[in-house]
Amino acid sequence: MPAFIAARLYRIAPLLIILAIIALAIYLVVSWRSTPARAKEVLIKIFIVLNGGLSALFLLAALYALLEGNLFVAEFFATCMATTLIVLGITFVCRFRFLKNNPNYRWRITGKVEKKSHRS
Repeated sequence: MPAFIAARLYRIAPLLIILAIIALAIYLVVSWRSTPARAKEVLIKIFIVLNGGLSALFLLAALYALLEGNLFVAEFFATCMATTLIVLGITFVCRFRFLKNNPNYRWRITGKVEKKSHRS
């Protein structure tokens, strides 16, 4: 059984490596151009969209492979989909922790500040 799990993890290792490289690149670039808090915010938003899209893509690919009767490919895409769903869940936990520690990011500041003028 452990060899079976190790074989599945070995097949999704390139996906995890690519996601880690994307995360590192986004974080370094945005924190260099802005602040680390802004980099975390951008990284969370990008990973929610990226992993949501990848999960949908892997679901469609797994369903297509099942319709074609190719169980090996369907199992591979189902494993990839499970991985992206786990990463998506981790991203939502990171988003929750980020918003808890940075309450100023809860509401987006639009730049339109209404000033009350004190006219006599």
